[in-house]
Amino acid sequence: MSPPIATSPTLERAAPVVTKELPLKEGLSTTINTTAIKTVDEFAGQWDAFKFAPIRESQVSRAMTRRYFKDLDTYAESDIVVIGAGSCGLSTAYMLARARPDLKIAIIEGGVAPGGGAWLGGQLFSAMIMRKPADAFLRELGVPYEEEGNYVVVKHAAVFTSTLLSKVLSFPNVKLFNATTVEDLITRPLPNGEGVRIAGVVTNWTLVSLHHDDQSCMDPNTINAPIIVSTTGHDGPFGAFSVKRLVSMQQIEQLGGMRGLDMNTAEDAIVKRTREVVPGLIVGGMELSEVDGANRMGPTFGAMALSGVKAAEETLRVFDQRKAENDRA
Repeated sequence: MSPPIATSPTLERAAPVVTKELPLKEGLSTTINTTAIKTVDEFAGQWDAFKFAPIRESQVSRAMTRRYFKDLDTYAESDIVVIGAGSCGLSTAYMLARARPDLKIAIIEGGVAPGGGAWLGGQLFSAMIMRKPADAFLRELGVPYEEEGNYVVVKHAAVFTSTLLSKVLSFPNVKLFNATTVEDLITRPLPNGEGVRIAGVVTNWTLVSLHHDDQSCMDPNTINAPIIVSTTGHDGPFGAFSVKRLVSMQQIEQLGGMRGLDMNTAEDAIVKRTREVVPGLIVGGMELSEVDGANRMGPTFGAMALSGVKAAEETLRVFDQRKAENDRA
């Protein structure tokens, strides 16, 4: 079961005004409020009088838990859930939040640090390569790059990832739940009785999910949503989760399995075939290669960004229909 919501009332104590007699450069003195500093430059020469505003340890705990459980409550019914906060998932969330500020978008990321493999280029090299025309997405974000003919180079992949992440999290209608994994999909039968549509996700904290084999009584949580966008990457411990679950639920016959590296075919295939695989579940990024038997692309990231752009477009194309179906259920 999920942990109980803290209900204790919060008794906030106002921070007292702290004043000190501080010497100035000219040997003068004045009374300075050390808790009222507004700019970093104001700290200069004032370190002897430096003091943080007072706080009780319980205030820190309450401030964190109060907001987290409020978010859990708010996003238990979401409009869109994005599984995976790698380059494709974050690109999807960015485009959706930009286009539809009225929609509640929850991002579920299994790792503590979002970004997937996009913090570095290939083989621990730092530069990020994007083939044109994916440079359009870099310009959208304001990420600088160097021209190299048919491709561009971002000096460090972390510039792209951190910029994209910060922009996504700045949208008021987006909530990222990191260190949280999707353990299953919520389903509803189709009206004709042939198959199911996806109507949400079953979640748990990642560290709990990793210990199901040696612990018990760790039930999951849930988020309902009419559209799920799954971008969990290629096969791995948590990779390709949603599409592997579709096979075990007999909603698709089998996975094609990711093929060998061929950049020229792989990137085009991933972008072009980003789509709704079953009603309510849109798949993008390298997870799609496992469905279709597409080639891997190696250390070039344009397809991840543009697959996210297309995933957002596909989401909005079917959103009203899936929401109507969800509301009737």
